[in-house]
Amino acid sequence: MFVAVYPPSPSHSLIGALLASGFQPVPIESLADAARKAPTGGWPAAVVEIGDDLGAAFGIVTKLRSDHEVPVLVVADRTHTGDLVNAEEFDDFVLSPLDATELAVRLRRIAGSAVEELGDDVLRHRDLALNTATYQATVAGEPRDLTYMEYELLRFFVENPGRVWSREQILAKVWGYDYFGGSRTVDVHVRRLRAKLGEERSSWISTVRSVGYRFG
Repeated sequence: MFVAVYPPSPSHSLIGALLASGFQPVPIESLADAARKAPTGGWPAAVVEIGDDLGAAFGIVTKLRSDHEVPVLVVADRTHTGDLVNAEEFDDFVLSPLDATELAVRLRRIAGSAVEELGDDVLRHRDLALNTATYQATVAGEPRDLTYMEYELLRFFVENPGRVWSREQILAKVWGYDYFGGSRTVDVHVRRLRAKLGEERSSWISTVRSVGYRFG
């Protein structure tokens, strides 16, 4: 299930807890951004992490609920507990440090019937999620624009971590035995994947000299 997350740079602990609970976090910068990124059928729920600017966070919460009718779960540090006691802007809240199970229970409760179980349609590696039903890829909740073959190659790697594969084996497994292109094709796609995964995650795909590639 895709959920909107504010602020646009949420804590790593929140992203990790959402991914571990089976949610697809999509960071938003504003209400306009939330409307632009909304999935078909609208947002089933949103998560707003309270930071130093309490007023701005509650402003987003209020607008999400009133203008877009999106139920909101607030994530707050325990120092903000007093600010939450009489607040009515949100549907529920959870305190940090986060417990992934509690987060999942509270978020699914407010989302109600809009919850869709991701089940076996989503492949995961750390903060990477591949939705095999929609061919969507996200890293830490941020969508990655992959071509069809880039997606298929990354999917192959995620499904087969740790093992070393030669370029010829990858060509046969991903492109098919009837593909007549050279092994250079694999190198080009690996280079593109590393760039799209970003500098911090490019090392997930390691080169094994004179052999091929390993993922993980």
